[in-house]
Amino acid sequence: MTTQQLFYERAVQLSTTRHGDWSLEALPDFGFARNANSVPLLTSEFASAAAEYPIVFVPTQGAMVAAALLGPRAGRNLYVGADGAWRARYVPAFVRRYPFAFASGDDPKALPLCVDEACPGFNQAGRGERLFDDQRKPTPFLQERLKFVYDFQVQFDRTLATCRRVKELGLLEAMQAKLTLDAAGTTALSGYFDVVGRDRLEALPAKSLAADELELIRLHLRSLPRLATMGGGAAAG
Repeated sequence: MTTQQLFYERAVQLSTTRHGDWSLEALPDFGFARNANSVPLLTSEFASAAAEYPIVFVPTQGAMVAAALLGPRAGRNLYVGADGAWRARYVPAFVRRYPFAFASGDDPKALPLCVDEACPGFNQAGRGERLFDDQRKPTPFLQERLKFVYDFQVQFDRTLATCRRVKELGLLEAMQAKLTLDAAGTTALSGYFDVVGRDRLEALPAKSLAADELELIRLHLRSLPRLATMGGGAAAG
């Protein structure tokens, strides 16, 4: 994972001139995420995600990002089946917001909404939900998607602040793990992933963390045994 765009192949600013007669048909599967071995995760998702994914911290573009780990190697998402189905109950918000996203910037209210024109659900034949009505006004469907993306961006910025706090407290250390994926044997986890060191957490002076910050860290630590579920058997340390 190198950018917040990730599996967006051809992100273009949404406009009535270009997309006035476009519709979006419901995607048949999650094949677009098949090659993503991690996706950004919001702190508001930790409780739901911790039951199904290892939650890790990923250094990217000068920041530390919380992420749901989806596979042991770049280009392999173990949560997307051969049929394109998502193999977990909870689907991260980053995946659910596709094919919409904001352009990069500091103020979500000032950011233009973008769409991935490579998304196979887009069409000009009226299949699915229209983006604009006959008066070139955003449809209720588009307004709902815009709100979802805006809320995601606000929560993402808050998550970055929390991750920065965890890093500044010196709690993070590199994660090392070996996973048994299949009959082919054992593979080392690849990529740059950090986790909170338990010894570092215990050595932290009292009241260095607020109660909500401590709860997020506990959820993160409780999620790490999911490495075994993800890979079919793992030894992490």
